[in-house]
Amino acid sequence: MQFGLCVATHIDNIGLIEHAERLGFDRVWVPDSQMIWSDCYATLARAAERTSRIQLGTGVAIVGTRIAPVTAHSIATINRIAPGRTFLGVGSGHTAMRVMGFDPVEAPAFREYVRVVRELLAGEEVEYTLNGETRRIRFLHRDLGFIDIDDPIPIYVAANGPLALRVAGAYGDGRVAGLETPGAFRRSVDRIDQGAAAVGRTLNWDAFHAAALTGVCVLKPGERLDSDRVVDRCGSMVANALHGLWEIVRLRGTEDIVPEALRPTWEAYRDFIAAKNLPRESAGQVVHVGHCTYLLEDERRFVTPEAIRATVLVGEPDEIIETLREREQAGLKEVLLLPPMEFAQEMLTDFAEQVMARY
Repeated sequence: MQFGLCVATHIDNIGLIEHAERLGFDRVWVPDSQMIWSDCYATLARAAERTSRIQLGTGVAIVGTRIAPVTAHSIATINRIAPGRTFLGVGSGHTAMRVMGFDPVEAPAFREYVRVVRELLAGEEVEYTLNGETRRIRFLHRDLGFIDIDDPIPIYVAANGPLALRVAGAYGDGRVAGLETPGAFRRSVDRIDQGAAAVGRTLNWDAFHAAALTGVCVLKPGERLDSDRVVDRCGSMVANALHGLWEIVRLRGTEDIVPEALRPTWEAYRDFIAAKNLPRESAGQVVHVGHCTYLLEDERRFVTPEAIRATVLVGEPDEIIETLREREQAGLKEVLLLPPMEFAQEMLTDFAEQVMARY
């Protein structure tokens, strides 16, 4: 099992990434969400200069906000600073798009985007369509050191639904999602294999990377889930889950997708948002405030023990280790942690000393 950190992208908080490297974390994922955080590539460049071992990449780059050649060029520039330890996570844009009032990019465009990026990073000339016109494009001046595509840059596709999973199989070197049950993970593997087969690939599952994003809280002996300390550390991820559910329920027009463990919390949250009478086109500017960064005080009441259990990797050290070993046996290769900013350094230290050191 590898251990990763997903940060709230902050240009002045490179010290947290340095801290993660000192603690022995393997990978740092830097999100690309233009309306709420700093620029991911500027942050990665600073982190690359101040670290030497830890792998660095986007967590994840957003298809709808940058054209494919720009994303390929940006990550290849980071690879010039940190050769051989750079990766590209790529996704359709849950928050980055919805906070602007737009839906994430649809599956066909997502698939084409990842194809173009993959082929450019492989040094190929590729057919690229922009504004309805198709051209063949390639990187120039490769011998002058502007970018590095000689050292491989693995692509990890953010994928939950069946179409995105097939994109991961077709063009990805790995997949990142939430922390699934072993059964759900195995079903995802089948769809990834289907995507690979459709383009003539046969995946080596020893090499194909499988990562899971989660919040985490290492409990003290006998500590309750409704304690202030636990709520402070888990609340931003619980709220994030509710924000995401609200968006998906609104899009699909059904609450059938709401997990049973979250239903009581969901119903209270749904009514809370409804009372705000938010305009559809700008609702994301309210719903996503605090996104994976901090917990709003008026959302604290939704952080129940049941909601924490359903959305966060929480428990005393032995319990967390048991959960991770179960997921590892199912095929998970990396767990990446997204702590709230205020408590991030302390939470990473707790996890490294009490879980990683004993794993």
